[in-house]
Amino acid sequence: MSELSHLDEAGEVRMVDVGGKPLSRRRAVARAVVRVAPETASQLSALPKGDALATAKLAGIMAAKRTSDLIPLCHPLPLTHVAVEVEVRVEEVEITASAETTAQTGVEMEALVAASVAALTIYDMAKAIDQAMEIGEVRLLEKTKS
Repeated sequence: MSELSHLDEAGEVRMVDVGGKPLSRRRAVARAVVRVAPETASQLSALPKGDALATAKLAGIMAAKRTSDLIPLCHPLPLTHVAVEVEVRVEEVEITASAETTAQTGVEMEALVAASVAALTIYDMAKAIDQAMEIGEVRLLEKTKS
């Protein structure tokens, strides 16, 4: 059980103590993909609820800032930068989210939450015209510490 950082020796959940770690600059990049019909891809900017792409970017940024409220054992981090890019292709929307901080722990959960919530926002805004959408390939692309 000790291999999992959020479990103690008895297997009980715990918040990791990062108090003794030095501050360092940390960055993470995550990706999510929403598979859509070609017609959906061409209509994304003109959906009835508004500009889905701008809304997804904003939702991802807001979600990154609230990660510790959503994931119970995440530390609240002072984010110095969050960016969400949305690229519409013929049959998919690719979301890339990056998060940065100077802290004692990594920022990968913030990047993953940003990408996931941006994907969910695209789904929500396009569900009226495309019931076959799929969200997938949510993964961490990069994690750095300096």
